[in-house]
Amino acid sequence: MEDYNKIIESLGIKYNKSKNIKIIQAVSNDNYYDVENTIFIVHLGELRYGADKQKVKKGEILLVPGGKSISISYGNVEASTVTKDKLISRKESFLQSIDYAEIATSSQENFSYITFEAKVFDSVNFFASLDIPPFIIKSRKISDLIYIILEESESEAAGHERIVKALTEYLVVEITRYIIDNQLFVEKLATNITYFKDPRLIDIFTFIKENLQGDLSNKVLSNVANVSEDYVGQYFKMLTGINPQDYIEYQRMEMAVNLLRTSKKSIREIGKEVGYKDTAYFCRRFKMMFGIPAGKMRRRESLMNI
Repeated sequence: MEDYNKIIESLGIKYNKSKNIKIIQAVSNDNYYDVENTIFIVHLGELRYGADKQKVKKGEILLVPGGKSISISYGNVEASTVTKDKLISRKESFLQSIDYAEIATSSQENFSYITFEAKVFDSVNFFASLDIPPFIIKSRKISDLIYIILEESESEAAGHERIVKALTEYLVVEITRYIIDNQLFVEKLATNITYFKDPRLIDIFTFIKENLQGDLSNKVLSNVANVSEDYVGQYFKMLTGINPQDYIEYQRMEMAVNLLRTSKKSIREIGKEVGYKDTAYFCRRFKMMFGIPAGKMRRRESLMNI
C-alpha cells in the first residue's frame, strides 16, 4: 500500500473544465479524443461507448483516460454516426449546454462531464500510463463528489475555485482507490509502481517535458538516461509499454492543444514551439490524432472537447 501512496503523492492534479449537456438529438461519434482525462456522469437517459456500445446508465460514471480515442453515442436510441467536423459545426442540433440547476428539472436526456489532469511528477498522465480502456464506475461517493464540483464550478461564492481544486484532487484519489479496491488493472498498476521508481526513467520524462521544442532523438535520450542509443528505446518501452517517440509525439500534441486553447500564437508558431519545424507536417499529424484541423480546434468553443 505504501507504493500506492507514493504514486498518489506524486500526482499533479489540475481541474480543467466541466459542462452539463442536454441531448437534443441522439448522435454517435467514432473519434472522441482529448488530451485530458474525462469523467462523464449520466443524469437521465444513457451514453454508449466502445465497439460493443456498452451502456452507461442513469447514475453511472464513465472514465475516459486522456489520449484514448473511442466511439461515444449520446442518447438511448440508435443514432447515426457523424464525423467530428459535422458534430462541431452542427453541435447545437445535437447537444446543448445547460446550467447545473437544470439537471434535476430537464425532461430531456442529459449528462455532465469534467476534464482534469493527473500527472505523475507533472510529466506522465497517470490513467493513460496504465494503458487501460475507458471503464464504468459505480460509486455513490464519487458521484457525490462530481455533483459538488459541478455545482461549485458555476458558483460565484467566495472560494469556489479553491473548493473545485481541492475536490478534484479528492476525486482523483477516490478513483484510484476504486481501481485498487475493485482489483482493476492490478498488473498495470504493479508495472507502473516499478517504473516510476526508476530515476533514469523519471529523468527522461522530465527532460522531454522541458525540451519539447528541441532534439529528442534516441541519441539525446540515451545521454539523459546514461544508456546506449541502441538500448534506450527498448528500455523505455520495456518499462512503459510504448516507444519513446510515440510518447514524445503525444506530449507535443498535448502542449499544442493547450497553446491553441490558451494563447493567440499562430499555428506555425505553436508547431515550432512543440518541436515541428515543418508546419504542414505538424498540421497533418494534428488532424490524424484529433480528427479535426488545428485551426478548427482553436476557433470552436466545443461542448465536449470533441
